[in-house]
Amino acid sequence: MSKKKATIKDIALKVGVSATTVSNVINKKGGRVSKEIIDKVNDAIKELDYKKNYSAQSLVINKSNLIGVVIPQTEQTRELLLYNPFYSEFISALEYEFRQNGYNIIVSGSPKDENNINNLLRWNVDGVIILGIYEEAFYENIKKMDIPVVLVDTYTNDEYFYNIRIDDEYGGYLATKYLLEKGHRNIGIITGILKKNGVAEKKYNGYKKALEEYGISINEEFIYEKSVDYEWGYEAGNIIAKQKNHITAIFATADIIASGLFIALFENNIIVPQQMSVIGFDNTFLGKLTIPSLTTINQNIRNKAVISAKTMVDILNNKQIKNKTNILSVDLIERNSVIKNI
Repeated sequence: MSKKKATIKDIALKVGVSATTVSNVINKKGGRVSKEIIDKVNDAIKELDYKKNYSAQSLVINKSNLIGVVIPQTEQTRELLLYNPFYSEFISALEYEFRQNGYNIIVSGSPKDENNINNLLRWNVDGVIILGIYEEAFYENIKKMDIPVVLVDTYTNDEYFYNIRIDDEYGGYLATKYLLEKGHRNIGIITGILKKNGVAEKKYNGYKKALEEYGISINEEFIYEKSVDYEWGYEAGNIIAKQKNHITAIFATADIIASGLFIALFENNIIVPQQMSVIGFDNTFLGKLTIPSLTTINQNIRNKAVISAKTMVDILNNKQIKNKTNILSVDLIERNSVIKNI
């Protein structure tokens, strides 16, 4: 039989004071309570192993100290936190930063066509962090919650939301220009679906801009568009190996795509970088595990998570936020997966 949880009334009965007095001590409002009583209450709390009921407290003060975090269900697998290191690195840093500020998080995976936020409503969250892009109806439903919302990696002009994102277009430009500077001209791109105002489209626009600067026309045969996952990187790599269309370098718009690409090229006896240069995007830990190590665009995932959390905490503490949109910088991490094309 499980042990009955101690309540405030149990503490009050043991010490011989009112439940209100015990509540004041627990919530650090015991300014008029003697030190002797405070010590007795704290001793009774330890003895009876009392645990504060945050759920009950949230109903009373309408504050849960819970932050909802929504991640998009865009890949084929459903274990996103385990499968894609971008999400695991982001959520890990986000959770730590919130915990340091007295908040806990609830992570919810949302299918790309889902329009409701009932799961978050049930938990009475104080605010919501949303990663990725969704249908317009999803954002309209979120706004009905009437709580702070921070969007991450989303391109929206709705003044209701706060936005944290990187300059994805510049990142795509930086990756492609690096390959061009190495002498490559037939450059493929493996990407997710190019949705309007989506992250993938922004990276593609950067890719296109760099090629145009070098007077190179877009070759539709060099564009491989489907999803952001290992499987698509692997599948695209096999397609490229069979086509033999003179591609000498590939811009994979996520490190997870590049990891699948590496395996496919290896199985097709295409050596990276001697026969095919590859550049990724994100700078997850995967880039250090591949052979050769992956040259990639660094978007500092941890920093993005920390700034997202700090923005939410500042909003909840009624601090003035100067800009509702915060665009973070990117840079290039040069490793061993790209060589000069002579």
